[in-house]
Amino acid sequence: MNMQNRLGQAVGQVAESQLSVDAAGTGPILPGPRGLAKPPMIVEPARLWFLSAVVVYGIGMLYSIFIWQRGFQRDNWIHYGLLAFAFALHTVAMAKRGFSLNQCPVNNLYEATAFVLWTITASSLALGLLPKLRFLGVFTSPLLFGFGLFALWPGLDTEYVDNQPNFSSDWFSLHVPIVLLGYGAFGLGATAGSMFLNQERNLKSHRAVALFALLPPIQRLEKIITAALVVGLTLLTIGVGIGAAFVEPSTPFWSDSKTIWSFLVWSIYGGLLLSHLRFDQRGRRYAWLAIIAFCFVILTFWGTNLLSGIHNPTP
Repeated sequence: MNMQNRLGQAVGQVAESQLSVDAAGTGPILPGPRGLAKPPMIVEPARLWFLSAVVVYGIGMLYSIFIWQRGFQRDNWIHYGLLAFAFALHTVAMAKRGFSLNQCPVNNLYEATAFVLWTITASSLALGLLPKLRFLGVFTSPLLFGFGLFALWPGLDTEYVDNQPNFSSDWFSLHVPIVLLGYGAFGLGATAGSMFLNQERNLKSHRAVALFALLPPIQRLEKIITAALVVGLTLLTIGVGIGAAFVEPSTPFWSDSKTIWSFLVWSIYGGLLLSHLRFDQRGRRYAWLAIIAFCFVILTFWGTNLLSGIHNPTP
């Protein structure tokens, strides 16, 4: 009985202490639950807009199969319209994310991938205004849809911390966007390379299809490949140059894995252009090399980003 009285007094003292704390305005301090996972983050509007764009990219990819079966023999605006609609949704998604961050949305792998895809789409639409290049979007649709799905993987859109290198000028804000624009140009060159291979195959095995198809001649496609690679290499040079020029000396910029990888990419495309312009590397092999080089970029970009100490935005 005496033990019960003591237990009752202890409970009463605890209750009084909690009430006194609550009266002070801080509220009772209760232990939080243990072993519970963090609740899933609500999908933000920007990702929903991007998801809508990827869905339209997928519809465009399915419609491109029909165009392939018809042998590119009809100047059809339907696919171009689908690509333009997806681009509008994609632009809204990037704008919403950018305004929420008050900066260009290129801070994690999701944003960087979306930015590169946006660049490829914009270039395809611009070149598609020319009748002979309107079907360029047919070749980009599988790329846009596939990597759009990849970008939507939850683990890529991570929260990031301010562990970026210190720069001595506001020019550093142009460093990443310009480099990603260069990667988009490389992607456009690979797309033109796939068009080249398709047209060359038709010329060798289905000459009538190549004659009536509304595709540009392979000579023009080769020039488009070269122009895209020149633009991409120029943008990559400018972007890396800005990063190198305005980074603080104390930052390990030159020994970072991402920086080393960027110079490797620069060497690959520089060697490809040199072999074409100086040693007359042309035709099928040139188109294949443009495709293989871009495959190397997209297959190693994310891994080197995760290994980087100053370019990896995750904690």
